[in-house]
Amino acid sequence: MPLEDEPYSTLLTLGCMSWLRGGWNGFHSASCSDGFESGLRVPRLLVLATTVAVCVPALAQEASPSWPNTYVSRLQALALLQTLNAEVLGSRSATLTLERWCREHQLTDEPIVIARVVKGVAKAPNVEQIQRLQVNGAEEVKYRRVQLRCGNRLLSEAENWYVPARLTAEMNRLLETTDTPFGRVVQDLEPYRQTFGVKILWSPLPNGWERNGARPAENGNDALSMPDALFEHRAVLYTRGHKPFAEVNEVYQRELLAFPAPTERFSSR
Repeated sequence: MPLEDEPYSTLLTLGCMSWLRGGWNGFHSASCSDGFESGLRVPRLLVLATTVAVCVPALAQEASPSWPNTYVSRLQALALLQTLNAEVLGSRSATLTLERWCREHQLTDEPIVIARVVKGVAKAPNVEQIQRLQVNGAEEVKYRRVQLRCGNRLLSEAENWYVPARLTAEMNRLLETTDTPFGRVVQDLEPYRQTFGVKILWSPLPNGWERNGARPAENGNDALSMPDALFEHRAVLYTRGHKPFAEVNEVYQRELLAFPAPTERFSSR
């Protein structure tokens, strides 16, 4: 198939691969050698602009600082995770807690959390959720799934089952048409959270480490391996009048620790 007949997605893939190999020079060389100059249906500048938009965030995310695989680093990671876990448990808004964490740990230049909505997914509430939300049936509940991001950092993946009839028309409009996080949308309800489920999905240290002195193998020259998901919360949100209006399931992600390990900061001073 001639290159000019290639679909746009294929051109973007070629451009992205070239960009990842060599930035603008890699993209420009590949575009010329592969025939981008020969009358493509998609203008090269459009491909370049999209390539930059797609690839630069990927590069930024790949450049997350790694933590050394040492006992001290594992202790620090455990302390930080437990601190954040407690802060979310004690807060009225997970969104505001994540935004403060992002700002204090300098995860990005603009510490503003946005909700990237995952389109085309639906999940009806189960019987227990209907009871917790105090509604008559699933038809009274809407579902929203989002990735909470601070800059390019994925902080949390969240599912939300909410009751539109207990929100204002403006709140419903924002939830359906914008990337505003749920916690910020419903602030005027003066909500509070009642957590009914907490699951620690990763611990940097083995169970019982404080009793039997068990220490994992460590190598300061290697990076500490972290899974994507760190811990999970399930909670019901209530209005100031104690009426449930939403249930959330939040899975907190490793990009929350996308800053240099404290030992590295201290050693560099």
